[in-house]
Amino acid sequence: MMKLEKGQPGYIKARKLRYLMLAVAEFAIVAAVFILGYMQTGSRMNLFTVAAAVGCLPATKMLVEFITMAPYKSIDPEKYKELEEKAGLLTRAYDLIITSTEKVMSVEAVVISGHVVCGFTSNPKTDETILARYIKTTLKNQRYDKMTVKIFHDYQAFLARVEGMGNIAAVQKPDKRRDQAVRKILYSISM
Repeated sequence: MMKLEKGQPGYIKARKLRYLMLAVAEFAIVAAVFILGYMQTGSRMNLFTVAAAVGCLPATKMLVEFITMAPYKSIDPEKYKELEEKAGLLTRAYDLIITSTEKVMSVEAVVISGHVVCGFTSNPKTDETILARYIKTTLKNQRYDKMTVKIFHDYQAFLARVEGMGNIAAVQKPDKRRDQAVRKILYSISM
């Protein structure tokens, strides 16, 4: 199985599975080290207990990563296929969990073209205004001024905007390097 990179469809699902498996494996190793030390010395006061306690740190980190990603889901495969057809000329990213200082917000799909960034989220807990403002501020801090950022909860409205952006891109031919740089910034603020 090929490793899924950030921005690919199915990334959230694969990451959740990976974090869960790593957390279970690491906690099993911690338990095994503790039990081994207890069985050899007959007491929990030994170096194996210290090693087990220190081993809890990376295991707990994996568990926290899993818990943070658990409420979010990957983009629906049908929506992914539809977007790939309609947004062929545009720069796309999928399955982003954007982390700000205040909130963690999911975006199932993002389309970038020129000075426009559009995203779709089906998560009702994601506030599209806060998310759009955060993305716009982040882009402005990276010297990408005058960007228009719009996040949609309504998939049909998002799809209509994507089609419009695709039609404009067919005529204007946007700068792909700039769009990819914007996508890279979005990757940097997401899990």
